[in-house]
Amino acid sequence: MEPKNTIFLLLLLSTTILQSSSANPNRSERDRFIESSCQTTRYPSLCVHTLSAYATMIRHNNDQDLAQTALTISLARARSVAIFVAKLTKESPSFKRREYLAIQDCIEVLGNSVDRLGQSVKELGRAGHAVASEDFMWKMSNVQTWVSAALTDETTCLDGFSGRVMEGKVKRLIRFKVVHVAQVTSNALALVNHFAEKRSVKIP
Repeated sequence: MEPKNTIFLLLLLSTTILQSSSANPNRSERDRFIESSCQTTRYPSLCVHTLSAYATMIRHNNDQDLAQTALTISLARARSVAIFVAKLTKESPSFKRREYLAIQDCIEVLGNSVDRLGQSVKELGRAGHAVASEDFMWKMSNVQTWVSAALTDETTCLDGFSGRVMEGKVKRLIRFKVVHVAQVTSNALALVNHFAEKRSVKIP
């Protein structure tokens, strides 16, 4: 999925949610909903900070909007980090062999993460339209599996930089960005799980 497609997806998501909402709650109600929902995540402060910037995309008390927005943000940031890491090999060609190999491995697993998050965003949208419980749970299981795998990919990126021999500016730069996107993805997974649990209770 190209970067411009991510921007289009964010805009489309915003338009769809705003059009389908019968009434917009005031800002404080929406903020309270985001804050209370983010308490189910591992990094609640980051969750609130991340989602508050896209609050207009989230209807009050709509857990699917929350999960969909969180996943879309995770996808956009994972892609941004993947592009950043890929540029490192072009802008700084004088890496040590181990650093170069670690970066190449990181590029590969981050690419996998982006693909899986892209699949998850689409599947979550389809799950929201599911009528039968079995169909909903099947689609949500796919989303949960893919997001979990994407999170594993992101953390695996850092494995190649373990050990003192890899200490340096490159490791610090990559670690800072990858840790951030992994935390965002972790929060998105928690919100996906929360939505799946609440919605499954409602569907016969």
